Amino acid sequence: MVELLHMAYDGIITYAITKELSDRITLGKIEKVYQPGPEELLVHIHTRCGNVRLFISCNSQSARVCLTTGSYVNPDQPPTFCMLLRKHIQGGRITEIRQRGSERIIEIDIEAQNELGFSVSRRLIAEIMAKHSNIVLVDIESGKIIDAIKRISIDVNRYRQLLPGVIYQYPPEQDKIPFRSVTADMELPHDDRALMSRIGGISPAISREMTAGCGEQHDLSIRSVQPAKRLAEITESVASGDYIPRVYIDEGTPREFHITDLTEYESLERKDFASASECAEYFFSNREASNLVRQKSVPLLKAAQAALSKALLKKKKLAEDLLSAENSDRYRLYGELLTANIHAVRPGARKATVTNYYDGSLIDIPLDEKIGPSANAQRYFKKYSKARTAIHEKQAQLEDNDRDIAYLESVIQAIETADTVPLLEAIRSELESTGYVRRRAKASQRKRKAPKPEPFRYTLSDGTEVLVGRNNTENDYLTMKTASKTDVWMHTKDIPGSHVIVKLTDGRSLADLPAEIIYEAAAIAAYHSKASGSSNVPVDYVPVRYVKKPNGAKPGMVIFTHNQTVYVHPGLPEERVK
Repeated sequence: MVELLHMAYDGIITYAITKELSDRITLGKIEKVYQPGPEELLVHIHTRCGNVRLFISCNSQSARVCLTTGSYVNPDQPPTFCMLLRKHIQGGRITEIRQRGSERIIEIDIEAQNELGFSVSRRLIAEIMAKHSNIVLVDIESGKIIDAIKRISIDVNRYRQLLPGVIYQYPPEQDKIPFRSVTADMELPHDDRALMSRIGGISPAISREMTAGCGEQHDLSIRSVQPAKRLAEITESVASGDYIPRVYIDEGTPREFHITDLTEYESLERKDFASASECAEYFFSNREASNLVRQKSVPLLKAAQAALSKALLKKKKLAEDLLSAENSDRYRLYGELLTANIHAVRPGARKATVTNYYDGSLIDIPLDEKIGPSANAQRYFKKYSKARTAIHEKQAQLEDNDRDIAYLESVIQAIETADTVPLLEAIRSELESTGYVRRRAKASQRKRKAPKPEPFRYTLSDGTEVLVGRNNTENDYLTMKTASKTDVWMHTKDIPGSHVIVKLTDGRSLADLPAEIIYEAAAIAAYHSKASGSSNVPVDYVPVRYVKKPNGAKPGMVIFTHNQTVYVHPGLPEERVK
């Protein structure tokens, strides 16, 4: 699947992007060049239709060329390659943009001036080839490389070096038919793998689309066009500009994108765009965000789960100690019976057999032969007293540990549902403040500000607003600061989840809420909980005035009284059938 995503930006997409850039930025003036990341360029261009920004990436996971409206953070000190581009092409004018054959290579020719004021011709080449992607600046007159964002020496590639002063060579050509040379009447195999090895510039998704409906195993009534005809139609749509770029989304994560229908993804959510650049930028930026969220959530989840495992083990040990302490009544009995039979016990004996005056049975009492009967009796009384004290201590420790478990379960639930990096950063800060994660160096924290609470907001069928905390810190903020005393607080019963506040205005109270509105709000609380995939979920609700935060309690931990409970199926307002 990873390779399919890499191939999303295929030769056809490159063709569409090249035509778009040719229309938009040809004759544009390069105003500024930035390098936000080690493998990224951001070029500000002034055109006759306004200012635009060109983004070029040679990152192996997200190599692309497209116009962008996204925000990027530039380093305080421009990297060496960025400074070189500013020297050679900043202030220059773009004269031509082309695609190299049917390959994923885009060339941008630029007329600029050197230090002496003479006109020079440069070529910025973006090679979009997965892990071999690169950005190279070439002097057109000599054909020599001025520099590359990733220098490739002979130790890495004996055939093709990308070093300053070396004559630029294109990547070796493959023995394939360029996709733009395919005509509708050309005979092509109906197997998608055979097509990939025969046609250059197409992705696996396009090869499967070309063969959809072909062969004996398919119903020809579904799609009757032959592979060559289908590919010719796609190519013609790019040439004429008559296409709709689209991204296919699977549970919030971009799965694939292209400028044509992809039958195999029809069951997924589809998002259309006005241009190929917008489509590519949405696909890669959202996929990168999803990957970054997963990357940052792993250490947090690991730390929280490790702490939870430790707390659960501690609970088991405390429960065992408590059970042992609760079985301490026999120590009191031994002490009483020894005291009552003090003269009948022989000094130095290892045990005493006496009558239990509670039930008349004989009972053996173990003795320490080094001390006398009276001292043995006192020893049992002390063990009994110590055990009774331990019961209170263990119970208190068990209650504290249970609160830790509830907190950690809520943190894990928040991490698993977090979908943005700022949200994960807020959770990390929370874990740092509670001591579950080591604080980062002060230098890295100096400029960090507490994120502004941005709870989820929903509107119920009668217009009532509902706020939902996205983590424990926001839960505290909503319940303790945002909510008024007459608002309604909701939370899944004994299940980790978000605090939900039902905002009541115009003097309304809980008594004024219709049952269907309570159920709608409770369904939201169930949806934003660990039980989101369950049914018939219990949700407590109570006016905010009855919700309190104990001193020293961890973020998101509250106590409440006067609560009522309803059982609902998780869901959001737009999902519910009215």
